[in-house]
Amino acid sequence: MTIEEAENGRDDMLIDGPDRANSIPDGFNANYLKVYYGRLFPHFDIFKWMCYGNDGKHPACDKSYFGRREFSFTLDNDIYLRFQSFNSASELESSIREKCPFKIDIGPVYSVDPAKRHAYAQGGDNVFAPVERELVFDIDITDYDDVRYCCSGADVCLECWPLMTVAIKVIDTALRDDFGFNHILWVYSGRRGVHCWVCDGKARRLTNEQRGAIADYFRVYKGNENSNKKVSLTGPLHPFLARSYTEVLMAFFEGNLLSSQNILSTEERYEKILSMIPDESVTSELRGKWQGRSSNSKEDINVHRWGQLKHMLQSGKQKGQGLRVHEIVFTFTYPRLDMEVSKHMNHLLKAPFCVHPKTGRVCIPIDPENCEEFDPTAVPTLSELLQELNTGGIGADVDDEWDKTSLGKSVRFFRSSFLQPLLKSCKEEMETSYNAKLQQTKNNLSW
Repeated sequence: MTIEEAENGRDDMLIDGPDRANSIPDGFNANYLKVYYGRLFPHFDIFKWMCYGNDGKHPACDKSYFGRREFSFTLDNDIYLRFQSFNSASELESSIREKCPFKIDIGPVYSVDPAKRHAYAQGGDNVFAPVERELVFDIDITDYDDVRYCCSGADVCLECWPLMTVAIKVIDTALRDDFGFNHILWVYSGRRGVHCWVCDGKARRLTNEQRGAIADYFRVYKGNENSNKKVSLTGPLHPFLARSYTEVLMAFFEGNLLSSQNILSTEERYEKILSMIPDESVTSELRGKWQGRSSNSKEDINVHRWGQLKHMLQSGKQKGQGLRVHEIVFTFTYPRLDMEVSKHMNHLLKAPFCVHPKTGRVCIPIDPENCEEFDPTAVPTLSELLQELNTGGIGADVDDEWDKTSLGKSVRFFRSSFLQPLLKSCKEEMETSYNAKLQQTKNNLSW
């Protein structure tokens, strides 16, 4: 498809030669979605994921499983199509290519086909109800606006993005070590945050009450928007909080955030921290040291003042004030979750590999083991991917067109690190459950 044909919404899927490459504008263009969904979006991988092994010939397969999954499409002009459902990979792909949604959201698996839900409306007893859904988490950088000074709102840069990196490290470790989950997918939201999908069978079958209990496990913020002190800790710390503090939060706060955000550089900023300390004798003494003065040391003023504060709170004469240091660090660095997203089974969440309409960036997976290397400003955009196709792509002699572009690395990671281990586990779980039922049947007959 030539650039002019893309602008006019033509359905052709060819892009004319390299002389056109530089004419693709940056950002998001709705018409280019036709090319993206036609040539690059990994439809079949999403289908395989959402089937969880229920697309094979094993006698334990639930052939209705995928058809009971809700998909939601947001079209141009904010046209919102909920309760879309499909019976096959080809149906899913055809609908996406035809409608070219600006956003695709994934909902739960319902008791019946969500597209036919009205037929069950008169049945009573909640015949149409969610029965399975991944445990999901949504973390947005805008929720950190009170502790970051480089950006605000939807803006994000390499100075504040590490807050998302810390969130991934803390939550991912707890999900694996404390709850025993293995199949966890982290995805860049395309603009200002990250999404987490926990896909183990036991996670998908959690009730709303159980999801709420897990969400509350991560809750440390007890205040409100008008409260200076949003974190209140009592000793000894829960092992999860203690581990997070010693292994991630403290090192990040002192080695990165303190200086990158200039947390103690001005009176307005250090007063915010002093307001978290209940002992007025401590705050008065620190204020006296800092007010109207700059550090004579060559040391960064934020680091110098933090050292004074920490020494005073942890000294012998301030016995019992040590946890105030923890509270300050937690306030500035601890993950801020959208609790409601995690607590309710019927919450929608954006599908991986969507293109964010505000930035044009693709919602690619993030490797939690190397999340500190993730750069949101380097994520491929829709226009960049089309340009790569225009110029012949990055790779050659490959079966999948996405492998000719910078999207290929992300799709390969999704397959090898997440999808393949997940499907192997699903197959083993299905086989174990099926054999157990066979054995139970044999035992009943022999009895």
